[in-house]
Amino acid sequence: MNVEIVKPLLYWGGVVVFLLLELRCSYRPDTVSRRGRWLTNLPLSIINGVLYHVLFAGAITMLLVATGRNEHGLLNLMAMPLVLRVTLGVLLLDFSIYLWHLLNHVLPILWRFHRVHHSDMNMDVSTANRFHFGEILLSGLVRLAVIHLFGIPLLSYLLFEILVNLSIQFHHSSIRVNYRFERVWALLFVPPFLHRIHHSVKIRERDANYGVILSVWDRLLGTLVTDVDQEGIVIGIGSHRDFSKLGFWRLLLLPFSRASS
Repeated sequence: MNVEIVKPLLYWGGVVVFLLLELRCSYRPDTVSRRGRWLTNLPLSIINGVLYHVLFAGAITMLLVATGRNEHGLLNLMAMPLVLRVTLGVLLLDFSIYLWHLLNHVLPILWRFHRVHHSDMNMDVSTANRFHFGEILLSGLVRLAVIHLFGIPLLSYLLFEILVNLSIQFHHSSIRVNYRFERVWALLFVPPFLHRIHHSVKIRERDANYGVILSVWDRLLGTLVTDVDQEGIVIGIGSHRDFSKLGFWRLLLLPFSRASS
């Protein structure tokens, strides 16, 4: 069985569910054309999904199977219960994606690609997979390296894929969430209000809250920011405020244009 088949099923199922929730209880009104944004974001999602499946799905599946059969990787250096091994595998995958996300903001060459994601001037479930295919290719290589280095169990990877897809779509979505629930959820996980700060045009706010599933990495490493007026957050990148220049073809060329803050 190809474990990567769960990715498109989770993604498109989530798109439908969160879109319906956004239409029913949206957090804030659109400031630019939703139709225009979706006509950009959905093609990017489709291209990224196809490329990732063609280039990495088979390789990841084979590596996971080989890892389980040969018991290589750091997690297999010591005897431990299966539950602990699987849990550590999920935590390591989440921590690795936290570090990768941070590097995409810190290293200029990676930011050139990652700014395609941040250039969205409104944020909703369609933003969750608005990435340049260059970033997707690099992240796929990172994923293979992490699986190989730590010997991630197959069950860990399956659980991680379920959790990470739901988490990304939830915290990108423009749904109104109960204030108290968000604050409690943020003690361990990433609610929309935390990730909304991360998509702010203000660099101090953007360069924070890198967590994907868990917010504890931000807490432990000092990258957590919570004291921001949510109503005052402007989504996007300060140097890219012309919506007419943020269409599909422009975004494909964006990493190769001049650097931006």
